[in-house]
Amino acid sequence: MCEDLCVLGLVEYKRCLYYENGKKVIEARWRGNPVILKSKLENFSSYEPLAILDYQDPAEDLSPLDVIFYATLEVRNSLGLAEENEDEEGGGGANSSLARLWGKKLKNKDKDYSRAELSSLWSLLQQEEYTFLRVLQDLSSHVAKVLGSCGHFYAVEFLSAGHAWDQNIFSLDELRVQAHSMWTTREMVHRIALSFLDMAWHFDNDFTHRLHLCDIKPENFAIRDDLTVVAIDVDMAFFEPKMRDILDQNCSSDDDCNFFDCSSRCNLSKRRCSPRRRNSNLQVICEKIFRLWFSPTLLGVKAGLPLQVELQRAVLECSETDEGVKDSDKDGGEGGGKDIHQRLHKILTRLLQEDRASGEQGGPWEGKGHVHTALNF
Repeated sequence: MCEDLCVLGLVEYKRCLYYENGKKVIEARWRGNPVILKSKLENFSSYEPLAILDYQDPAEDLSPLDVIFYATLEVRNSLGLAEENEDEEGGGGANSSLARLWGKKLKNKDKDYSRAELSSLWSLLQQEEYTFLRVLQDLSSHVAKVLGSCGHFYAVEFLSAGHAWDQNIFSLDELRVQAHSMWTTREMVHRIALSFLDMAWHFDNDFTHRLHLCDIKPENFAIRDDLTVVAIDVDMAFFEPKMRDILDQNCSSDDDCNFFDCSSRCNLSKRRCSPRRRNSNLQVICEKIFRLWFSPTLLGVKAGLPLQVELQRAVLECSETDEGVKDSDKDGGEGGGKDIHQRLHKILTRLLQEDRASGEQGGPWEGKGHVHTALNF
């Protein structure tokens, strides 16, 4: 991105979205397209330099294989991935996986890396969010795409982020116009809810280690035109080994074992928090997002329809169930998560089918037939 920014003037500043403790989030236009620029620290000099360059002959450049080696070590350190026994846990171990991921990209260069390029790369690898997004680019549709970088700033795709004050969380009317979509508001909500379920299942099951989201709120998610839910702020996302390190702390009660949206229980005899998370991504999504969407207050007269009552019951059960303390078979366990996930998926799929069949145009409507009493949340 450097040539477009510094030479051709194709990157245009629009406005500052966030600035605190050195972290900057900027809205810009790159070659006419909206993007988000991010950096964890304010200045390039705030990042630790690549120490090997101090001992490297200036006349010699590091080979691409050397770069892969050092980048892999830094990524492993940033993500908190354990070194021992990884190959025995399935997935071939994080070391080999990371080397393959970075190797495909870095080996494509037809020349060695300059010291300036290496310094820039090193400043980016010290930003946990960049590392997460970059490593997961080809592995997940539920994380924001990294489009380019220059120095310590990186550009990600511009998406419609959520807002706590919006009853639908996302600006669905605006998105419908942009995507030239015929979806109704309720159909869009049901599709987005299904995408949230897919994301929760994906982060729990599709990597060598479970991926925990510890700051689940509307502002940290966005949707693409196809209504795929995307995690756009992953500063508080951790793979299982790092999550265990965070939770494994001294305690005098369960309240001491809460790390934002990730919590465990206090062993009073040992006065130590369990390293195993007791709640799950899905449980917090149900509590903070689904309970708002599918509450009787928001649904109005439709809240009493049988399928909506069934959904409300499932969401309530989901939000109040500690999944992590049940039977486990991977990194803290699925427990009852699989059952409640399948139940929610089935109900939402049926509602989506009803949306299509009824041709609903959004807003409350008077249902026919027997009306059940809705749950109060």
